[in-house]
Amino acid sequence: MNSNSRSRCLVGLCLLVGVVGCARADKQAQPPVQSVHVVAAQARTVRPVLKLSGIVAPLQNVALSSSLQEPTDAVYVNEGDSVRKGQLLAQLNTADLRASLAQAQAHLSQTQYQASLALQQGGDQVRSAQAALNLSRADMARDEQLVKQGYISVQQLDTQRTNVAQAQAALNQAIANQQANGTNSVGMQQANIAQAQAAVEQIQAQIARAAIVSPVDGIVVNRNLNPGEYPGTRQIFTLQEIARVYAELNAYGQQIAGIQQDGDVALTAPAAPGRTFNGRIDAILSPTTPSTNGFIIKVLVPNHDRTLRPGMTVSAQLSLPEHNGIAIPVSSFIDDTHATILTVDGDNVAHVARVSEVIEDPSYAIVTGLPAGTKVVVNGQSNVTDGQKVVASI
Repeated sequence: MNSNSRSRCLVGLCLLVGVVGCARADKQAQPPVQSVHVVAAQARTVRPVLKLSGIVAPLQNVALSSSLQEPTDAVYVNEGDSVRKGQLLAQLNTADLRASLAQAQAHLSQTQYQASLALQQGGDQVRSAQAALNLSRADMARDEQLVKQGYISVQQLDTQRTNVAQAQAALNQAIANQQANGTNSVGMQQANIAQAQAAVEQIQAQIARAAIVSPVDGIVVNRNLNPGEYPGTRQIFTLQEIARVYAELNAYGQQIAGIQQDGDVALTAPAAPGRTFNGRIDAILSPTTPSTNGFIIKVLVPNHDRTLRPGMTVSAQLSLPEHNGIAIPVSSFIDDTHATILTVDGDNVAHVARVSEVIEDPSYAIVTGLPAGTKVVVNGQSNVTDGQKVVASI
């Protein structure tokens, strides 16, 4: 083989190697076909759940004080103690009050006797005055006959007529007195008895208030009274009612849309693992100032076993009203804002599509901007790119 022939062979061999190399490079540059799981967007009913966090607060803080100016005999609770409604917390001395009560009861008895006597005397006075009037009228009738017969003068008759008028006035006065005194149920004497009775009951009420009792089921968070001390005007106990508590949940912006008064809420607390507490929405409080956007959702929670204590953190799930619409899996979203998804066309090519989320539950989200029947990639984090060829499986 001459030199020209060898040169031509070398050139042909190089061209062949170049073509094969380029073909391999082109084959390596093409991305592999990826398998993806797709579902068809379709109409569904979504039952959304809103997750919020917050803190436990007492149903109410109760501040106790006493207007009695009596020394303290005993204090039976300390800070942190659990108490029941009606439980005795402290006892004030009642010696002076009981002496006053005895005096008031004696005055009441005296008033009752005086009233009975006055009512009886009033009736006697009316009967006596009536008898005197009857006698005067009889004498006047006799004198009128005697005047006609000429046995007595007209002046004597006039005197008798004056006696009748005076007897009538005395009767009227006796009747007025009797009416003023009244009876055992109404009138001045009954009013006197009622006044004396009220004085007794007032002292009895003061004696009852000397026993400082808890008005609620709760815990003692502050004690400011010791034996021997006078209550004065200060707050002597602070109680927190915790047989029922509030879960105060933080919500922002459109999170409160759809939240309804009296809606059911399920709560969990890290301090009570394995427990679920059921409550209902009692109030939705707006931001305290126009410059803030934080809402407070107050959830009333039964707490009979007192597991929940004020200050504990809680997590809550709120059931919102149902929604109907075109739904896709929540896992289909590519971004955290839930604005983009991946769809697959009839040629098995993936495309990025923009949607608007309306509402979601743990599994599905209702969106707008997506026709029903569109194939949607279930896993939005599958690293499929826009325009990539895929193998779609349902």
